[in-house]
Amino acid sequence: MIFTHDTEHALGTVVDLINSAPAAGGEEGLTDVEALWLFVTRNRFSDVSALDEHDLAQVHAMRDRFHAVFSADGVPAAVGLINEIVGGVRTTPHLTDHDGYDWHVHFFAPGASMAEHLAADCGMALAYVVAAGELERLRTCAAPDCARVLVDLSRNRCRRYCDSRTCGNRMHVAAYRARQREVAGG
Repeated sequence: MIFTHDTEHALGTVVDLINSAPAAGGEEGLTDVEALWLFVTRNRFSDVSALDEHDLAQVHAMRDRFHAVFSADGVPAAVGLINEIVGGVRTTPHLTDHDGYDWHVHFFAPGASMAEHLAADCGMALAYVVAAGELERLRTCAAPDCARVLVDLSRNRCRRYCDSRTCGNRMHVAAYRARQREVAGG
């Protein structure tokens, strides 16, 4: 594990959020409040009460802001974006050990909206990545027809594709076939 469990969980949540956008190459994944609830459940959020259309709109806006961090041109740009995200939200850091996890820090304030929850916890996770000098771990899939993002948590920083079973497999098969054509033609 490169980062703490809660940081890696928050990074996974950011990736899931960004990849729910149509810009990631698919259809809108957060179409309505019900889809937002599925996102909340899938990512095991705590302390989320009611959600409505306003929350959905705020989460869509937050998703765009997070995506900008992944496409930032260098550390200073990423730092500015992350500081805007975490600086614009009420935070109340507190230790918690909910749902069977050991003690970890939550940054969102009690009663925070879903977008504030994301901004605080996920924004801080991105801040930890940058502070550790690991910005290059935030990347876009290397497949030419894919715009999904990923966080490379591999030890040797070699992950290139958003999913090894889809984009990774496709690209490896294409490279294999190209080598076979070269051998047959050469």
